[in-house]
Amino acid sequence: MAANPKYAKTPEPEILPPERSVAATGSQKYRIALLLAVLADGLQLALIPLFMEGAASPAADAIDIVMAAVLYFLLGAHWEFLPSFAGKLIPGVDLVPLWTLAVANVYRKSKRDLPQTEPSS
Repeated sequence: MAANPKYAKTPEPEILPPERSVAATGSQKYRIALLLAVLADGLQLALIPLFMEGAASPAADAIDIVMAAVLYFLLGAHWEFLPSFAGKLIPGVDLVPLWTLAVANVYRKSKRDLPQTEPSS
């Protein structure tokens, strides 16, 4: 008796073990965060007429809220993101690439805080 294809068992999705799962390492997260920060700051500089109003610009607010959420997701909570977010609300100050500077400062601090290993002879 032939099996009815209508009731054929569908294969269960494969769950990848941790060694085969796709996850960004720490340095990859910093690279992604820096790339996104440069893109966001570049976009705000390239489209100055849309973002010139400072706090009254809904396009700038949307980009800043998305950037704050993405950077928090990628790098965690850091105090550097607060002045970057607040500085974007002030006209003129928003021309400074604050997101890029914040990510660079977080990366610098993370490298400084790594335990130093002595070279083996």
